Amino acid sequence: MSDQPLTPRRIFERIPEVFDGEKARGINASVQFVLTGADGGEWCVNIADGACQVTEGRTTNPRVTITTDAQVYVDLVSGKLNPMTAFMSGKVKLDGDLGLVMRLGPLFQAP
Repeated sequence: MSDQPLTPRRIFERIPEVFDGEKARGINASVQFVLTGADGGEWCVNIADGACQVTEGRTTNPRVTITTDAQVYVDLVSGKLNPMTAFMSGKVKLDGDLGLVMRLGPLFQAP
């Protein structure tokens, strides 16, 4: 395990490694992440044919866009913050296919 702090960039770099293609059967979608604040940025996670690819930047026509503060995202991924609590309190904003968002969590083992 690295002594470096967990950052959004490190999380997105690891996403393909922790992706469970078996659980992703039938999902073909682009998920846009827009992270604000320190360490923020934009990444797109493309899921297709049981594979996952991450690109930095924006994509056209994502099925859902998830917008949140970079630290909130780190807290969500590391389990320090409950996703439903973050959404209900307005810390996470979703635009698009909310059903897809509900299916994302089990596709990834926490990095």
